[in-house]
Amino acid sequence: MDIKDIQNLIKFVAKSGANEVKLEMGDVKITIKTGKNEKQTIVQAQPILQQPMIQSPIVEQSAPATVNEEPSSDTDENSKYITIKSPIIGTFYRKPSPDKSNFVEVGSSISEGDVLCVVEAMKLFNEIESEVTGKIVKILIDDSSPVEFDQPLFLVDPS
Repeated sequence: MDIKDIQNLIKFVAKSGANEVKLEMGDVKITIKTGKNEKQTIVQAQPILQQPMIQSPIVEQSAPATVNEEPSSDTDENSKYITIKSPIIGTFYRKPSPDKSNFVEVGSSISEGDVLCVVEAMKLFNEIESEVTGKIVKILIDDSSPVEFDQPLFLVDPS
C-alpha cells in the first residue's frame, strides 16, 4: 500500500462518518480515528525484507448481499421477514444513476440475483444483489446515505 492509497483511505473514512477504522495487511497496520474537530492518523509499519512483489489489479464489480434473519428480540411482526444487510461500508444509492429510476420500491417482487441497490466505496459502485426471493416490505435507509458494514438495508417477506 503506497502513500496515495493511504491518503485516499483517510479521505474516504472522513467522508463516511466512521469514528475508527483499523486495517492490517501483512506487516502494515493502519488505524484511522476521527473525532469532532480532530483527525488522528496512526500508521505503524514493521521493517519488511525487500522481496519482489507481484501485484494484480483487484476489481470488484459486484458483491453479494448478506442475508440474515431478524433476531427474535424484535417484534413478532418483523421476525417473519428477512433482513438484507450491507456487505461493505460506503454510500447507499437506490438508483444506478441520478436520471434513472430506483432499482426496487416497497412492494416490489424480487428474485434471487436481482440488483437491489448500489453501494459506492472508494469510487467503485458495487451492485448489491438479492440472495432471496420475496417481496420488499421496507427500505430501512435513505438514498445517498452512508452505510456501515452489516447495516440493515431492506426487509423482505419471503412468502
